[in-house]
Amino acid sequence: MKKYIVEFIGTFFLVFTVGMVVIEPGAGTLAPVAIGSVLAVMIYAGGHVSGAHYNPAVTLAVWLRGKCDSKDVLPYIAAQAVAGVVAALLVLFLKQNPVVTAATPKVLPALLAEFVFTFALCFVVLNVATAEGTEGNSYFGFAIGFTVLAGAYAVGSISGGAFNPAVAVGITVMGLSAAHNIWIFLVANLLGGAVAAAAFKAVSPSGE
Repeated sequence: MKKYIVEFIGTFFLVFTVGMVVIEPGAGTLAPVAIGSVLAVMIYAGGHVSGAHYNPAVTLAVWLRGKCDSKDVLPYIAAQAVAGVVAALLVLFLKQNPVVTAATPKVLPALLAEFVFTFALCFVVLNVATAEGTEGNSYFGFAIGFTVLAGAYAVGSISGGAFNPAVAVGITVMGLSAAHNIWIFLVANLLGGAVAAAAFKAVSPSGE
């Protein structure tokens, strides 16, 4: 149970930070810095308990890589999704139900952008947090957080820069993304995680 609680907490703070820094009054161009930073510190906080996935796409990738028990996959994803909803509702309360215009990204560019950086995120996670060759390193949290930071700056204007189905749920509840577009994130993010796991196995067949 403690693993699921940690997954809830980490995902909550990630989605909460996204909403607070993106919805006006927000953090402007520094929003990705806050998002990447909170992800990094929450990974350091919870990595020793749950693995600090905070992302269904990461859970999928780690499971396919063989480092997540099958019995934990659905509870992890459930905890992450519920955290996204709870965080979104708190953001709306604190922002006093702001008027938000839902983004309407072009489908193909958004799919590609979300796939590319979710792949990058999951590939980094597998290499810095599960590989034998990097075991015990002290940089894994910021390697992962800075991947999200870079992705948000690189393609945030194209897709919204979720790279995470739980974040997609949160921004949908907040009204930052239209509900009918959530499939874009679910498909691209989960596919990115699956392909990242396949790529990791291809370049590190022994898990080194």
